[in-house]
Amino acid sequence: MAHDVFLSHAAADRAAALAVLEGLERAGIRCWIAPRDVPAGSEYGQQIVDAVKGCRVFVVIFSSSANSSPHVRREVERAVSSDRSIVPFRVENITPTGAMEYCLGGTHWFDALTTPLDPHVANLVTTVRRLLGPGTAAADGKGGTETAERPSIVVLPFNNMSGDPEQEYFSDGITEDVITDLSKVSGLFVVARNTAFTYKGKPVKVQDVCKELGVKYALEGSVRKAGARVRVTGQLIDATDGGHVWADRYDRDLTDIFAIQDEITHAIVEQLKVKLLPQEQRSIAKAPTDNVEAYTYYLRGRQFLHRHSKSYYQLARRMFAKAVELDPGFARAYAGIADCDSFLFLHYHENVAVDSILAMSAQALALDDKLAEAHASRGLALSLVQRYPEAMAEFERAIELDPNSFEGHYFYGRACFAQDRQAEAAAQFERAAALKPDDYQSPAMLVMIYRAIGRQQDVSTAARKVVEIAEQELGKHPENPRPAYLGAGSLIELGERDRAREWISRAMATDPDDVLTQYNVACVYSKLGELDVAFDLLERLLPHANHETKSWVRYDPDFDALRTQPRYAKVLELLE
Repeated sequence: MAHDVFLSHAAADRAAALAVLEGLERAGIRCWIAPRDVPAGSEYGQQIVDAVKGCRVFVVIFSSSANSSPHVRREVERAVSSDRSIVPFRVENITPTGAMEYCLGGTHWFDALTTPLDPHVANLVTTVRRLLGPGTAAADGKGGTETAERPSIVVLPFNNMSGDPEQEYFSDGITEDVITDLSKVSGLFVVARNTAFTYKGKPVKVQDVCKELGVKYALEGSVRKAGARVRVTGQLIDATDGGHVWADRYDRDLTDIFAIQDEITHAIVEQLKVKLLPQEQRSIAKAPTDNVEAYTYYLRGRQFLHRHSKSYYQLARRMFAKAVELDPGFARAYAGIADCDSFLFLHYHENVAVDSILAMSAQALALDDKLAEAHASRGLALSLVQRYPEAMAEFERAIELDPNSFEGHYFYGRACFAQDRQAEAAAQFERAAALKPDDYQSPAMLVMIYRAIGRQQDVSTAARKVVEIAEQELGKHPENPRPAYLGAGSLIELGERDRAREWISRAMATDPDDVLTQYNVACVYSKLGELDVAFDLLERLLPHANHETKSWVRYDPDFDALRTQPRYAKVLELLE
């Protein structure tokens, strides 16, 4: 595929590179990035040489990792020798040294030293368009509407027409699978799931959405599930004039749901006159399971898993286990079981054998080694036994297979934090937060990490986001203490100490024996200056803690006020 931009980055900067990639491609600027654009079975090094020569603008994500990376250096040197326009996008306050200084010293730098990255990426897009020159779609700002090679489309969240809010998981699952299938078509540009779902539940005008996102087409739909029957509608809209390009309604047995998804995907491809490659045809035709009942249990399990409390982990595990019982070859469900057991072991010290968790994640990979969820689950399982190099490789593979994998970035961030790799953890949690706008946990982690690494200007922004989302979650799920205790820490950052006390009181009243509640309430009391209460809670939970919880106590900046106190000696004893 012809491309405008070669995007160079070190492995440690993958999250920042993907954010830049999304911004450039949303603007219709055709990008080349490894390993996504390296064809299977081709010679990797030669593909990179050809891609650098074939680009018009060379963008490098610059950091300490990039500065010391021989791979990035060789790519930069090739860009210089090919006389390409070079734009360094600096994500750390690092000055190039050695060969990098020689290659990059005279170029115009973009500093992206604050988050979110979006405003910096927008400035980068403007510069890249200017460098591409007039007369091209991307340079004229029209590439996001439709490139000469790739029509562009957003799949808006399908409406749940079942009359039961509890069926929301099913319509969301259908939407996500359609997005996933269309994203496998190299001839299409598809807006990422996280961006599309920001419009969920909002009254929107399709043409306005398309203009905002810079795409030409939108797919709308609805799902009505009733017993063993399902009705799915879909309509493809051309934002140029608001006209319907295609529309259809499917009244089928529930067992036909995968066939319906396949038909919708092929209808879009046909209407937009996109060529479907043989491997893409096979990938789209491959259903996650042949058992629709197993699929519905899996979707429910995933919905519960993301609520992150002991009872929801247990409930999600039962859903995944039922899915496996119905289809013993369902890789995604095995990954879900492994995730539930990992968190039950990590947070609640449940009597779950680590060998069993490793075996469950290995089974998911054995069934489908191209499944990003399986690699993310394997990485989380490996981190339980502190096999961190192997875990990091699994997270990298998960993100390589699916750059929009929330679990891949979220689990990666947790593993980085447990190793006191705070800057890397921040990058992963930033990407996770962007991928799942309704998640309050990633920004809650960022509040703590930003303060620890001196990015104080970003603390308040992240804290406001936590409180906003946590408040909504408390309204929907008042039985879950997690949004209350995580939100309380952010309220302190915003100066709302009395309200923070109300939230931790609510959390303790909801589930006083919950280990995560005790840990996070201890964090809040430490920040409030009520150190004895914080010590009491830590001394209560640490005798039963595993290695990861102890690592978090060692590195958690929320406990900094405790470390100079006499009682901290007891904490150190318990940590040993």
